[in-house]
Amino acid sequence: MYRSSVLPTLRALLARDDLALRLATPAPAAALDSPVQWVHSSDLVDPTPFLAPGQVLLTTGTQFDQTDADDYVARLVDRGITGLGFGTEVIRAGTPVALIESCGVRGLPLFEVPYRTPFIAVARTTAELIAADAYARHTWALDAQRAISLAALRADGLHAALAELARVLATGVALFDAGGGLDRVFPADAIDPIALGVVRRDVELLLARGQRASATVEAGGRSLQLHTLGGRGRLRGVLAVGADLDEQGREVVASVVGLASLALEQARELDRTRQRMRTGLVHALLAGETELVARVAPDLGGALPEGEVRVAIVAVDSDRRDALDELLERRARQSTGALFFGRTDDGVLLVVDAAASRTLRELPRRFGARVGVSGLASREQLAPALAQARDALATLDEPGTRGFDELAAHGIVDSLARGGTRELARAAIAPLTRHDADAGTELVATLRAWLEADAQYDRAAAALGVHRHTVRARIALAERVSGRDLGTFAGRAELWVALVASA
Repeated sequence: MYRSSVLPTLRALLARDDLALRLATPAPAAALDSPVQWVHSSDLVDPTPFLAPGQVLLTTGTQFDQTDADDYVARLVDRGITGLGFGTEVIRAGTPVALIESCGVRGLPLFEVPYRTPFIAVARTTAELIAADAYARHTWALDAQRAISLAALRADGLHAALAELARVLATGVALFDAGGGLDRVFPADAIDPIALGVVRRDVELLLARGQRASATVEAGGRSLQLHTLGGRGRLRGVLAVGADLDEQGREVVASVVGLASLALEQARELDRTRQRMRTGLVHALLAGETELVARVAPDLGGALPEGEVRVAIVAVDSDRRDALDELLERRARQSTGALFFGRTDDGVLLVVDAAASRTLRELPRRFGARVGVSGLASREQLAPALAQARDALATLDEPGTRGFDELAAHGIVDSLARGGTRELARAAIAPLTRHDADAGTELVATLRAWLEADAQYDRAAAALGVHRHTVRARIALAERVSGRDLGTFAGRAELWVALVASA
């Protein structure tokens, strides 16, 4: 079982019969139980430049002929000294009263070292206790790593190793997948779900950076250490460990991070094989081999949904594609028969049942993806549904989700603008725009008002606040500048679409 490094304390040294140390002043329990980093002896007036916080100082008191006891103790307290030992019967018969009073006031434990106990004995005993603790910690680390390695040889090696890590550290351990989703917690109830929700945001940030990293976060009143799994540019997940670890504990976690990264990389190779097989099923599905795909798909971790479905096409950056696949793998296993997916030449194709919209909505946020979604279709209409999804995807310049139903509701002209014809439309009205800029005319505004008024000059003039003859003259000029015959429906329609699509 895990325990942090346990250095000797002043209380432990005082309890040693062989040292016969005696506490000379009342001292706070916290001071007596503070770890002793080392024992040093000195009779310098100011030894603090040669001391470190957490040390115990031994002295015979010769310096008190040259310095005030209170100033001396104040310097030791400011330096963070754990305790002061006074060697009696060496220079003085007893401990100076001024030293006792000053240590009592400042809360510095003062103890007497009898003449029969050499200072070196106190230092040697402390060193032996420190060495024994270090040996115990190294032994524990070796035993822990051996137990984790044996656990990794089981059928479910990764999860068994993480369960063993949680046992030897006596704390909760959580595994997040490459998409930032929670895979499992060891033991199952070891980390509060609210804390896991808070941590998940930090997990997603680490994964988004794409680099190996560690971080400590506060969640639910406890500290959690996060460690990315995998290599730079191919992160496979994040390990969260709920413990304040010493050096040996961190070594054990580091070994598990390496082990988990290797296991996840091996699992990813299997996933790639399944991915290639799924891609083949996608081609078969689009070729109309619905029954074949329905029989084979469950063996690849995702059954083909029944009834009415939607087809989605997901475009995502190449460095996020593996993480997207892992999320979809997990969702397909969790909701059998609700989601099937595979790669196509232009993205990742999803076939989802009518209730699977939650997954489609979260992809832009988690992966910066653009998602086009078809209308409802039967399994026999997947090819036309894919065409609808691609039309919807073509309207997205930024991460987001757009359905074909929404696209159709905006109207055909607006859909053309969303579909990438904006630059073409701007080119069509460019002669009018340039003429307005060069000659100070208002051909574009007049043309728009005239077309919105169904090519009626009086209504357009009223809308613009000018005479109808002015509108008529401007339209005639616009016809010459644009090179379109505005007396025909085709000419008017082409410029109307250009005006709408270029906005």
